Amino acid sequence: MFLILALVLVILWAGGFFAFHIAGGLIHLLIVLAVIMVVIHLIQGRRVL
Repeated sequence: MFLILALVLVILWAGGFFAFHIAGGLIHLLIVLAVIMVVIHLIQGRRVL
């Protein structure tokens, strides 16, 4: 789930970065959130119930 959310955030970041270059600070926040999601996913690993 984290990887899907991170992928969506990266796609939104890329689209926003190229389409709306004016709001750069807020758009870069999306890529930071995506990287944080991937790091959390890698640290937690896959849990088996």
